[in-house]
Amino acid sequence: MSYVVVDVESDGPIPAEFSMVCFGAVVFDDRLDRTFYGRTRPISDQFVPEALAVSSFSREQHMAFDDPKAVMENFAAWLDQHSKGGPIFVSDNLAFDWQFINYYFHRFRGRNPFGFSGRRIGDLYAGLVKDASKATEWKKYRVTAHTHNPVDDAKGNAEALKKFKEFGLRI
Repeated sequence: MSYVVVDVESDGPIPAEFSMVCFGAVVFDDRLDRTFYGRTRPISDQFVPEALAVSSFSREQHMAFDDPKAVMENFAAWLDQHSKGGPIFVSDNLAFDWQFINYYFHRFRGRNPFGFSGRRIGDLYAGLVKDASKATEWKKYRVTAHTHNPVDDAKGNAEALKKFKEFGLRI
């Protein structure tokens, strides 16, 4: 199995009523050089301007992005090519990121290659240091800046996971 760190940017709080704007993924390994970037045009007329602004795209730009079905098919093919066994979804904010990826995979491909579970980085760290109150402290181990470009953010999160390995976490 391969751990795949994923980050999502959206134009609202939930899938179906709002849309995924873009997402990035990186296979967790020593190099962190196998990445995927997808930009999906809206699937809904609704959007929250402040949420969309986080991604630095305008609504007009978002409207011109790629067909979500094609993006999800390309992502599934990328996962097949770069994963050994079933991919394991890993994210900073699992409850947010996974819901969009899961919804889009089911809507546009009929199934989610990640299955129905994932790992939240903060929980891994809290368990590693044996203190649930430290669930956000792990972010200090990112090397790549948190820019809201989802590939940068996924890579920074993966870099923190590499540090966890130095502390004894088996991944």
